This record gives sequence, C-alpha cells and structure tokens, in this order.
Amino acid sequence: MKKRFIRLLIIIIAFSGVKASLAQEQKYSVYWERRASLFENLPTSKKDIIFLGNSITDGAEWAELFDNPRVKNRGISGDITQGVLDRLDPIVDGKPAKLFLLIGINDVSRGISADSIVGSIRLIIERFQQESPKTRIYLQSVLPVNDAFDNYKKHVSRWEMVPGINEKLKALALDKNITYIDLFSHFTDESGAKLNPGYTNDGLHLMGEGYLKWKELVEPHVNNK
Repeated sequence: MKKRFIRLLIIIIAFSGVKASLAQEQKYSVYWERRASLFENLPTSKKDIIFLGNSITDGAEWAELFDNPRVKNRGISGDITQGVLDRLDPIVDGKPAKLFLLIGINDVSRGISADSIVGSIRLIIERFQQESPKTRIYLQSVLPVNDAFDNYKKHVSRWEMVPGINEKLKALALDKNITYIDLFSHFTDESGAKLNPGYTNDGLHLMGEGYLKWKELVEPHVNNK
C-alpha cells in the first residue's frame, strides 16, 4: 500500500512538473500566438498606416472606418508592452508610412509600474526611429477605464494610474519629437477621470460610438500627407 502511494505521488509530481514547464514555455495566450503568426505572414508596406495595440485596437475595423485598405489593424487582445516588442519585426521591417500606437492598460492590470510601462513604450518608439526613420509615429494616450462595471476588476480598479501614465507619455513624445494624441480627455465622464459609460459596456472596451469618437480624433493625422 505504501509503495503504491509513493508511486502515485511520483506520478503526480512528474505531471505537475510537465504542466509547469508548459506554462513557462507559453509566454503569451494562444490567441496572441495565432494573431502574431498571422501578422508575420501579412505584408506591411511603405504606404501602410498601422494601428498597433491590444484588444481596444483589435476590436476596430480600421480599414472600414477610414474607407482605406492601407489602414491596417495590428492589435492583439490581451497584449502588453513587452508583447508588442516581441512582435515588432514584421511591422518595422515593412517600414510603414504611419504608426498609431496605443498600449499599456494590460500592463496596469498586472501591477506593472508607470515608469516600466513608459520605458517599454520608449523602446518601441526607438526601434522604429532607428530601423524605420521615415515612419511617422503617433503616440496615443491610454484610454480611461471605469470601475462602476463588474468586469475586468484588475484593470478598472487601477483607474487612478492612467492620468499619470499619460503625463509621462506626453513627455516621452516631446522628448522623441513625435506626435502625442490625447484621447483620454475626450473619453471621460463628468468626473474627468473615468471612462464615459456611453462608450463602453464593461468599463474597459469600446462600443461602436467609442470607435467613431476615436476615428474623429485621429482622422486629421491619418489623412494628412
């Protein structure tokens, strides 16, 4: 009986080790891997306008919003700043005409500091400036979130971090001589700090009206020569 118990214990420990190893090997979600794999195989050219980010970017039909097939979606739901860094090669190599970057709120949900988030965004920008210097970079503010909703508690409970991150992003844009686009102030409710519930149904992601507002704010930059 004792030997059987020991053998069972060994099997359990071995199985746990395999699970732990697999978890370590899988750095990102299966959705991230599928989406990143697709982007590796889709062409990016010098005429393209790239929207790069997480689920908030992923959720839009950018080419349809702007009636322009050159406007391409490179958002991945759940992505973080390091994830963007890890999948930059096919985008940078394509040397797109313009890049609209919005990333950071998933880092916030993981408890990553504002300085670390902005530091990673700095690396993204520097990569383009070094390897694709003709790409015009538009750094968009992180959007507000709203903790009145029951979803995404790790994101929305840290709503107070977002303005501080945006102040640092604004300074970064100035330092790197790129365009900073303030989305945040156009998406807040009467408090001036939280996401307007008219633009969301979960406190984090945007409804159709939110994407139309976003389009309105960035359209002059998308269309300028």
